[in-house]
Amino acid sequence: MEKKIIKSYSLSEMKDKYIGIVGTPDRDQYEYELRMDILGRMIKTARKERNLTQEQLGELIGVKKAQISKLETSANSATIDTIIKVFKALKAEISFNVKIENQNLQVS
Repeated sequence: MEKKIIKSYSLSEMKDKYIGIVGTPDRDQYEYELRMDILGRMIKTARKERNLTQEQLGELIGVKKAQISKLETSANSATIDTIIKVFKALKAEISFNVKIENQNLQVS
């Protein structure tokens, strides 16, 4: 009996094949949505660490509970200003890295 060799693929190879290579519109959208999902989860984790409800966090920054819920499930529609307010209310540090022509800029 002959053994079959099964080819394995890395996650990167699978994303390239099924979503598109880095730099294509579909891949860029996928990577953006993934980062926003992670940001939402970070907000939720920090909120729970501070023992705050969504309603309490909303009150701290002047928004409704529904907006906090939406932010935690998908930060896609959030403005940077709102995200900064949320992390300040949570007493959490946030920083942004911007890369311009091989030069890193960091804003905290």
